[in-house]
Amino acid sequence: MKKTLILILLFLFLLTSVSYCASDPKLIKTINSGLTKIKDWIIKLSTPAAAVAIGTGILMKKFSFGDEDRIVAGKRLIKSTIFSYAFILCVDLVLSTIQTLAKG
Repeated sequence: MKKTLILILLFLFLLTSVSYCASDPKLIKTINSGLTKIKDWIIKLSTPAAAVAIGTGILMKKFSFGDEDRIVAGKRLIKSTIFSYAFILCVDLVLSTIQTLAKG
């Protein structure tokens, strides 16, 4: 799942950077608007998904009843969720920076 998400975000990053560096024909504008919609959709979807995953990790730790495997799994879920959400936000920041630099 993580590898697929990373590949999708890398693909979006490459297409977005290519579309900003090229001139503005109709096809590039269409691709650019489509990628912008996909990026916005990913950001909107990732926020509640991260909240649910962190809540699940906290509940796993809370209701582990001393089982070390569940405590470790809960901590791992929380850490990986925070890392993944931070990665998505950083990709959004990089894409916004590229867009600003390409237009200005």
